[in-house]
Amino acid sequence: MPAVPSRTVSSPRAARFASVDALRGLTVAAMLLVNNPGDWGHVYPLLLHADWHGCTPTDLVFPFFLGIVGVSIALGVVPRLEAGGDRAALMRGVAVRALRIVAVGLLLHLLAWWLLDRPGFRPFGVLQRIGLCVLLAGAAALWLRPRMQWWLLAALLLGYWALLAFGGSYAPYANLPSRVDDALLGPWLYQHDPLTGRGQDPEGLLSTLGALATTLLSLRAGDWLRRDRLSRLWVGAAAALLLGLLWSAWLPWNKALWTPSYVLWSSGWLLLTLAAAHVLIDRRGWPALGRSFGVNAIAAFAGSALMVYVFAALGWWAPIYRIGFAGWMTPLAGPYLPSLAFALAFVGAWWLIVRWMDRRGWHLKI
Repeated sequence: MPAVPSRTVSSPRAARFASVDALRGLTVAAMLLVNNPGDWGHVYPLLLHADWHGCTPTDLVFPFFLGIVGVSIALGVVPRLEAGGDRAALMRGVAVRALRIVAVGLLLHLLAWWLLDRPGFRPFGVLQRIGLCVLLAGAAALWLRPRMQWWLLAALLLGYWALLAFGGSYAPYANLPSRVDDALLGPWLYQHDPLTGRGQDPEGLLSTLGALATTLLSLRAGDWLRRDRLSRLWVGAAAALLLGLLWSAWLPWNKALWTPSYVLWSSGWLLLTLAAAHVLIDRRGWPALGRSFGVNAIAAFAGSALMVYVFAALGWWAPIYRIGFAGWMTPLAGPYLPSLAFALAFVGAWWLIVRWMDRRGWHLKI
């Protein structure tokens, strides 16, 4: 078997893959890049979400992050169970971590509501969805055998498809997930039209079924990685991409609804990237680019969001962009390049922060 220079074993029960840290870090960096342009009116199309149906590279960022959550459960929680760990104690640990992630998400939204004087507090969000998927996927990893996990994945994909079809429409606001979220929270959703009284949320309740399917599929992929079954990763990637592409003829890719076809399409790209990263970094010893972001993912995500809220509340955000980027770059290169340059500078600033933390051994965990 080939040498694995970048894979380090942190305990007799669990292995840490440099490729997973790197992929997590690059995903966080991508999330910061697409979330923080200098000017939302001038963003290159590939750095925007699809208007509704479809899938751009930006639409792959969140499923990649959720996918790495599933892989991490397979690499961290499952080996401890197989080594004789107490199932109930491990489940408590998973539940506590999930609740902490949700709490950080709620706190960030509370700060945004307070600092930015938003009209309503939004309970749903990225970290809230991640926390819920950690809880449910962790429970599946601890209490269900692999075959039952596959059956649960199939039930989620087909059952959620049936629910979407029962809803009668995939259109904005008229689809079943939006109607359920609107009935529960109304004006507290991410988008709400006061004229029609209808709302929708891309991290809403019912669409979390699709997000959980993404996490479960990556849980199985993480087990293949841990057991050195690389061929299954390649085959799984090809199968997911093909099935996701074929299914999209009847059920469109849609991130806001997290449709089952989108689950398979985005997961296929994740598995393909994970397999490639494992070969290049863990086996061939390539540098683990993005590792500093990966080992401090929550610090980068939450810290960058807090920075945005504070700078915006103080009125600094627009002047920084205007003076540092748009004022002199726009006459030379047009409005799109300075908007991208600002986003890249934001990512670079946070790379310096997490790099500094990593060198001092400061790794924020929740």
